[in-house]
Amino acid sequence: MAKTLKKPTLPGPGLNKQGVAILQTFFIFIFASLEFWIRSGAGIVSGLVIALVSFGGVSYGRKGTRYVAAVTPPLAFAATALFMIILSDGLSISRVGVDFIAALASVAPYLLIGAIYTWFSFLNEKAKSRPSKRAATH
Repeated sequence: MAKTLKKPTLPGPGLNKQGVAILQTFFIFIFASLEFWIRSGAGIVSGLVIALVSFGGVSYGRKGTRYVAAVTPPLAFAATALFMIILSDGLSISRVGVDFIAALASVAPYLLIGAIYTWFSFLNEKAKSRPSKRAATH
C-alpha cells in the first residue's frame, strides 16, 4: 500500500501582496542579519533564504501577487545588507561601498535564480489572463 504525498494546502485563498512582502522581508532580514553577525558577510545561508522566499512567494501567494514576490527579495536583501554593513563599519563611505557590492556579489546567483523563476511565473500568469487570439478570430 503506497501512500501518496499530499501538497500542504492553505485554508483560504493564500497570502495577499502585503503578506508576501512582509514575510519575505522578515525571513531575509532575520537570516541575513544572523549571517552578517556570525560571518561578517553574506553567503550561502542568505542565498538559500532568498531562493526559498522567492519560491514561497509564488507558491503561497494569491493570484496577482507574483509581481510582489519577484520584486521584494532583492530590495529586502539590499536594505538588510546596507543596514548591517553600516552597523558594523560605521559611515565610512568607501568601506561601506566595497562591503555592500561584495555582499550583493556573494548572493548574485541566488538572486538570479529567484528572479528568473518569479518573473517567469509573473509573465506566465499575465499571459494566461489575456484572452486568446484564436478565440477572438472565431
